Amino acid sequence: MYEKTFPNKRFRHTIQFLQKHVSNSELILDLGVKNPFSEIMEERGYTVENTKGEDLDLDTSTIENSKAEVITAFEIFEHLLSPFTVLKSIKANKIVASVPLKLWFSSAYRSKTDIRDRHYHEFEDWQFDWLLEKAGWKIMDREKWTNPTKKIGIRPIFRWFTPRYYIIYAERV
Repeated sequence: MYEKTFPNKRFRHTIQFLQKHVSNSELILDLGVKNPFSEIMEERGYTVENTKGEDLDLDTSTIENSKAEVITAFEIFEHLLSPFTVLKSIKANKIVASVPLKLWFSSAYRSKTDIRDRHYHEFEDWQFDWLLEKAGWKIMDREKWTNPTKKIGIRPIFRWFTPRYYIIYAERV
C-alpha cells in the first residue's frame, strides 16, 4: 500500500491527536489489519490489537467480542458500505477515528488493482459527525489538516489550503 509514498504528515498528526486523548494504559482495538501505523502506536507504548481482515460490513464479531477500552479507526470508514453498523457494534466507550474528506475538485478514490482499496464514502465533516452522533457517540474533539503535494497543477494548488483529513475523538453517550 505504501510502496512509493509514506503518509508522514498524516501519521504525525494522527499520533499527536491520539496521545492527546488516549493513555498508554488503555487497550486499543485498531480496525483494519496490522499496518505501519499500528506499529507506530506500539512504538509509542500502546497495546494494540487489530481486526484480522474480515469484511467488517458483514462480520463485526471481533469488535463485539473485544475487551478494548478504545477503538481506533484510521482511514477505514470510507471503505465500508455501512459504517453505521460498525459504529453501533462497538462496546468500548472511546473512539479515535479519521477519514479523508470529500474534495469537491476530485472524484472518489478507487484503486484499479485492489478491490478493497476503494472509497465507498467520501465524507464531508458534518456527514461524519452526524454518522457518529446517530450511532451513539459524542464528539469531544476534532481536527482537520491539508495534504499538499509537490505536483504542478490546479488540483495540487487546492490541496495546499483545502483540508483533506478529519480526525475525531468521541465518547459513548
